[in-house]
Amino acid sequence: MIESGGASRGGKASRDGTAGENATSGVNGAKRHRGWRVAFFALAAAGVIGAGAWVLFGSPLLVVRSVTVSGTHLVPRSEILAVSGVVPGTPLIRVNTAQAAARIEQVKQVSSARVTRSWPNRLVIVVRERTPVLVLPAYGGGYELADADGVVLQRVARRPAGLPLYPTVAPEGALRGDPALAAAAAVLRELPASVRRAVTSVTAPGLDQVTLRLAGGRTVLWGDTSRASDKARELAVLMRRHMHYFDVSAPGSVLAR
Repeated sequence: MIESGGASRGGKASRDGTAGENATSGVNGAKRHRGWRVAFFALAAAGVIGAGAWVLFGSPLLVVRSVTVSGTHLVPRSEILAVSGVVPGTPLIRVNTAQAAARIEQVKQVSSARVTRSWPNRLVIVVRERTPVLVLPAYGGGYELADADGVVLQRVARRPAGLPLYPTVAPEGALRGDPALAAAAAVLRELPASVRRAVTSVTAPGLDQVTLRLAGGRTVLWGDTSRASDKARELAVLMRRHMHYFDVSAPGSVLAR
C-alpha cells in the first residue's frame, strides 16, 4: 500500500510538472510570436521610410526639371534663374526656397520674390519688380528710371512719356533713400489721376515744398505730404480757373493767381 500510495503521489507530481512545463512553453511561444511580429513591423516601417527617403532624395522622378518665372519686365528671365542658384536635376526637396528668394531679391530691380515647389518636378518663381515713378537726368546724357525709394531701375536714351522728371543729377545710387525724392513720389501717388497725368516735373527743395509743374505752364505748390485729400479737393476747384499758379500747401487758405 505504501508503494501503491507512493506511486500514486509520484504520478500526480509528474502530471503537475508536465502541466507546468506546457504552460511555460506556451507563454514563451507567445512571447516569441509577439517578438517576431514587432520585428516584422519594425522592418516594414524602416523599409517604407527608406523607400520614401529614396523617392524624395534620390529618385530621378522628383528632381527639378523645369522652372517657371513670372512677373519680370525689367529683369531677363535668364538673370533670375542664374541668381536663384537653382541647378536643374537637384532633388526638389533639397531646394532651399527661402535662400533662393533672398538671392533673387538682391537684384536691384526686384522688390520681392517668392519661390515654391510644384510637385513632382517643377519650381515656381514669382517676382515683384520695383515700379518706376520718376525720370532722373543721367550723367553723360540720357535718363534713369527710378522708383519711389530712389532706386535706379534702368537707363534709357530718351525720356519716356508718362513719367514726371525729377530734375536732380546725382551719381547712381546717391538718391536711394533720399527723403526729398521720397516726398515727391508720395505726393505723386496721392494726386488725382487727372492731375497726375498732367505733371511734367516735380521738385522738392524741402520736405514741405514739393512743387509740381503741369502741362500748359501751370505750377502747383503742394507743400508736404500731409492732408492729401484736402489738398486734392481744393486744387480741383482752383484749376477750374484759368490761372497758372496754385498754392494748396495750407488747406483752408489756398492761393491762385
